[in-house]
Amino acid sequence: MRRLFVLVAALTLTACGQAPAAQQAGSAAAPQPGFPVTVENCGRTLTFDGPPAKVVTGYHPSLETLLALGLGDRIAGRTNFSESAFLPGQKKLYDKIPEISPTIMLPQKEVMLAQGADFVLDNAMASFDAGGGYATVEELDAAGSPVYILGGWCSPEETLEFTLEDTFTDLRNLGKIFGVSDRADKLATELRGRLDDVRERVAGRPPVKVLATDGGKGPVNAYGGAGITDQMITAAGGVNVLTDVKGDYTEVSVEQVSAAQPDAILVSEYATLRGETMPTVQAKTADALAIARNSPAAKAKRVLPVPVSAQHPGYRNLLAITDIARFLHPDAFTS
Repeated sequence: MRRLFVLVAALTLTACGQAPAAQQAGSAAAPQPGFPVTVENCGRTLTFDGPPAKVVTGYHPSLETLLALGLGDRIAGRTNFSESAFLPGQKKLYDKIPEISPTIMLPQKEVMLAQGADFVLDNAMASFDAGGGYATVEELDAAGSPVYILGGWCSPEETLEFTLEDTFTDLRNLGKIFGVSDRADKLATELRGRLDDVRERVAGRPPVKVLATDGGKGPVNAYGGAGITDQMITAAGGVNVLTDVKGDYTEVSVEQVSAAQPDAILVSEYATLRGETMPTVQAKTADALAIARNSPAAKAKRVLPVPVSAQHPGYRNLLAITDIARFLHPDAFTS
C-alpha cells in the first residue's frame, strides 16, 4: 500500500505546485465568528469563510486524525480501510460513515466530483492523478472542494523532507479550518507529552540498530535514511541501519540487508491492497530473518510489526513511536 502511494506519486506532476494561489472555501454566507481563516498547504493558500461541513477523507490516517479531533460528524464519505487494526474506539465511528470507495484510494473523477464535498483530506497525491482517472486538485478546487494533504506529502521529493513537527502543523491547521483550535491544541499537547516522555526515557541509552522493511526476497523493500519511518526510528531511540540509503520507501539489495547487522527489525503490516491479497506480515518477517540470518535481530527473532498506516502522515505515527520505543528499550518502560 505504501509502495502504491510512492509509485503513483512518482509518475504524477504534483498538482500542489500548480494550484491557484488562493481558494475560497466554506460557506458563502457571512463569515462566522473566528473566520475567515487562511492556511498554507502544498504551496497553495486556502481560505475558509466557515468550517467545512461535508468532508471526504482519503487513506485512513486522514480519517483517524479528524476522528481524534472529534469531527466525525463532518465526514460525509470515506475510503475503505481493511488492512490492519483500528485505533481504539474508531471502528464504530468508521462504520457509521458512508464508504465511497472500496479501496484506500478516493473514487474516480465523476464519483468524486458528485460528492459535493466542501473539504478533501488525504495523505498523498496518488488519488489526484488525472492519468489514473481521478479528479485533480485543480478540478476539485474549481468545484468548491479544496484539498489538504497531510504531512506536506505533495511530491515524491517532499515525502523525504517530512519531520514529526509536520504532524503538529497539520493539527494546528485543521484546528483553524474547523474552528476547533482548542481541541487541536489539547491533542497536540497530549501527543507532544507522549513524545517528550519517550525521548526522556531513551535518552543516554545506546541507539538500537534497526532495519525497517516491507518484505521481499530480493531486492528488499525497505526504508532509507529520510522520511517518516526514519524519523520514527530515531525518536524511539533507534538508528536506521539504512540511514546512508537515499530515499524513504526504496529497494535495497539482499547483500545490503545481510551486511547491515540489525539488532531489531520493524516489518510493515497490512493485509490487502486494492482487493489483492498481499504477503502476510509473517511471510515478510520470515523473509527478513532469512536474509539477515546472521544478525543479532535474526538470532533473537526480535521483530515488531508496524501498521503501515502509522508510516503515513497523520497522528498515528506519533502514537506508534511509543510502541517502537517500548520494543527497542523495554527496560526504559518498567516504571
